[in-house]
Amino acid sequence: MSGKKFDEGKIRYDLLPVDALREVARVLTFGAAKYGDNNWKITKPESRYTAAAFRHGEAYRGGEMLDKESGIHHLAHRICCDLFLLQIDMENLFVDPPVYFSNEVGDGDA
Repeated sequence: MSGKKFDEGKIRYDLLPVDALREVARVLTFGAAKYGDNNWKITKPESRYTAAAFRHGEAYRGGEMLDKESGIHHLAHRICCDLFLLQIDMENLFVDPPVYFSNEVGDGDA
């Protein structure tokens, strides 16, 4: 016998890839130890995350799977940057008028 659960049309979190999410969580843990919890929320300009995402993507595309400093997959680092940008963008869409981040690019490594 099976119980009923009326979850049709609801978000399917069970479809998220657990191993990949764990790797992203490792990046967040590394970043929290290095910079402090949720430091990404106050880092300006936000376009630094665009630049870092590109650097991690290019390192991976160039054949380097793991970030040299953290030892964590470059794509997990890139996903973190993209998640930060998505969150910032979603938050900014709900203010009137919408706020968009600057195009200034920071220096440094990914």
